[in-house]
Amino acid sequence: MIQRKRSSLLHLDEFFMGTAPLFQTVKRLSKTLGEMQIPFVISGAMAVNYHGHRRATQDVDILMRREDLKIFKDEHLGRGWLEKFEGSKGFVDTIHQVPVDVLIAGDFPGDGKPKPVSFPDPSDDKIIEFEDGLPYLTLQKVVEMKLACGMSAPERLQDFADVISLVKANGLPESFGGTLNPYVHDAWIDLWKRAQITSGEY
Repeated sequence: MIQRKRSSLLHLDEFFMGTAPLFQTVKRLSKTLGEMQIPFVISGAMAVNYHGHRRATQDVDILMRREDLKIFKDEHLGRGWLEKFEGSKGFVDTIHQVPVDVLIAGDFPGDGKPKPVSFPDPSDDKIIEFEDGLPYLTLQKVVEMKLACGMSAPERLQDFADVISLVKANGLPESFGGTLNPYVHDAWIDLWKRAQITSGEY
């Protein structure tokens, strides 16, 4: 038990210091996709961290186009990358033992059913912010995707928790909801209010 706790604490330290294996995976993936001229965007927990809400994760989430994922797999599976399972969208960096989950541009977040919000195209410069040469999903898109996921997949409580934390970490005003797709507006208002309650300001 003590050994497991020490291992967990070490993982947290490595993650928040930016030395965890998944950071090496992101850099390796960025180099490979860059050489192939394939656009991608970091999303999920790593994007949440980029925007100020510090929480650890053990995998990498990225946005890609379906056709580009196929090209990448055709050329690189078996060369330090393996599919999670046959036909999976995700793959594993076998050098650093880090799983990579791929969200496909045009697919729908949460339950996967059609809705007014879909995963954006990673070639769209308006949804990207760069840091140290790595492309991250903008705060507006992170919040929008998290809301859409939580609305249609109630079991994904972490998505709503991330939105509340991002509101507090960035001091987002209620009017920030005006930048989001109207589909998620009611959920935004509810979570924005919850963020004020939990921070003692509402």
